[in-house]
Amino acid sequence: MTQRSEIRFILNGRDISLSDVAADRTLLDFLRLDRRLTGTKEGCAEGDCGACTVLVGRLTDNGLAYAPVNACIRFLASVNGCHVVTVEHLAGQDGRLHPVQQAMVDHHGSQCGFCTPGIVMALYALWMEVPEPTEAEVETALQGNLCRCTGYSPIIRAAIAVSRYGSPAADPIHREREAITARLRALSDGRRIVTGPADNQSILPADLDDFAACLAENPNATIVAGATDVGLWVTKFLRPIAPAIFTGHLDEMKRITLADGMLRIGSGASYSDCQDHLARAFPHLEAYWKRIAGWQVRNMGTVGGNIANGSPIGDTPPVLIALGAEITLRHGATRRAIPLEDFFIVYGRQDRTPGEFVEEIAVPLPGQGQRDAAYKISKRRDEDISSVAAGISVTVSNGVISACRIAFGGMAGTPKRALAAEEALIGQPWCEGAFTAAAALLPQNFTPLSDWRASADYRMLTAQNLLLRFFLEHDDAGGEPVRLAVA
Repeated sequence: MTQRSEIRFILNGRDISLSDVAADRTLLDFLRLDRRLTGTKEGCAEGDCGACTVLVGRLTDNGLAYAPVNACIRFLASVNGCHVVTVEHLAGQDGRLHPVQQAMVDHHGSQCGFCTPGIVMALYALWMEVPEPTEAEVETALQGNLCRCTGYSPIIRAAIAVSRYGSPAADPIHREREAITARLRALSDGRRIVTGPADNQSILPADLDDFAACLAENPNATIVAGATDVGLWVTKFLRPIAPAIFTGHLDEMKRITLADGMLRIGSGASYSDCQDHLARAFPHLEAYWKRIAGWQVRNMGTVGGNIANGSPIGDTPPVLIALGAEITLRHGATRRAIPLEDFFIVYGRQDRTPGEFVEEIAVPLPGQGQRDAAYKISKRRDEDISSVAAGISVTVSNGVISACRIAFGGMAGTPKRALAAEEALIGQPWCEGAFTAAAALLPQNFTPLSDWRASADYRMLTAQNLLLRFFLEHDDAGGEPVRLAVA
């Protein structure tokens, strides 16, 4: 396998080529310290506040696509082959302010100003996708941006008004799309990239098979997909991650297909990549999915990464376990498939050998009489980690529960099924008494802990109440859900 030692990307309007790019070098540090593009701010250094928001454009099967991301936890090596756009690149016609900036000025959307560039970049991304957004769309776009001054109302008014100041069709990002696409294609040569000092190497495989080979050669390497966890290992815990194998550029790992009654999700697909596919196949996940982190993190974080890190409070495992998902693990050319719940052994330990990685998640489509729900309980509605997450799937035939899968996160050292409650429900008539009895059995499978997010008693009571909530939301004369909601 031939290789090169430098990464190549476009920064605003300039082609950049960098060699010796360390694994733990962040995009934010490069922008601020090396390029003095100080409009991109460091606030939280963990992807929560949005002050570091930039746009990253990459070539996809559908052309050049831009997404707002957090530069503070985005590693520099991962922008190879991308177009990075910072707030300094925004400009209106004839030297005027950009429409997003002018709307923010006129609607008093900035006070202290620290968070303003990041908010402008998030609203810029929204405007380019949805020129006439609703208030709800604006609020979703701003989930990943914290502002302590304005109360958000003037920012929302500015976002809704942007198109009065100009059209996305006149924006440089739109007008230069073909030229940027051609330049990005010219940067790619299909070779493996190995860069950085010997003790802090970044490895970018040429393709999926090369990734499998790289990981087999370096079984103790850190896999960096979206970096929404690994980024914090560096910025908060100062942990070494080298050698790091980056996978965010591998389109083969992002594919999502629907066939033979299964939705198959490549482990490198981001939350945003999956959102529309899941909403069509599993409508009950649409609202739940928008509760995962904020827009920038959903654009970076991957479903496979959320599973592979084994967190007991990960958002995706409980709902996918309830749906009967299985995962494919790969080592070199060898693959094996296991039920998702079997992947989690004990806290901090998963059924994954050195050199093995999660390649795909397969989720069966709903069957006749299947009633599904997903619930996320957290201190904050937006951009918060779950105190308790739940996935519930119950199949009802002729008024009797014929199948049942219930899974919780935040209730044990791993995402886990409520086996005693499931067993109690199967064969019972669809009625409140059956769910009340099943809820009383949750302590047989769960002994939750107390922490700053929630006490053990709160977690147990909440989980029991979610079972009753599921029944009440789905108990109507027509046999269809009244509504599919998230807490």
